[in-house]
Amino acid sequence: MPTKAELKVKQQPKLRLRQGDKVMIIAGKDKGQIGFVAKISPVEKKAFVLQDNPENPDQPLPLNAVIKHKKAKFQGERSARVKLPAAIHVSNLMLIDPETNEPTRVGRRKEDGKTVRYAKKSGKTLNDKPNITKE
Repeated sequence: MPTKAELKVKQQPKLRLRQGDKVMIIAGKDKGQIGFVAKISPVEKKAFVLQDNPENPDQPLPLNAVIKHKKAKFQGERSARVKLPAAIHVSNLMLIDPETNEPTRVGRRKEDGKTVRYAKKSGKTLNDKPNITKE
């Protein structure tokens, strides 16, 4: 029989988004922008969304960015304004349907004994393995 402490341990919530998913921001200052999920925190239910940079493909642009002012600490150094990505709540994101390229809701269903995600607009099963390569 489980103890009270074991019963109080919270499980991580299941989210409809995964790292590498193509999403649209549906609320906030960047409403309507399309990007991909770079990092996701299931406990906080927040994600970092980046956008492809056509000028420099190695350095994607942050969506929902905040500006941090960096003060010069030494005499030869210059002060700067640095754009940093800020976390956005997953309720403000909607998955892009891979077939129609439109925002869609995500459902879960059993296929071959496994629970898989699917796009509700097209009914197509989503790829649960992210396409992010680490070097």
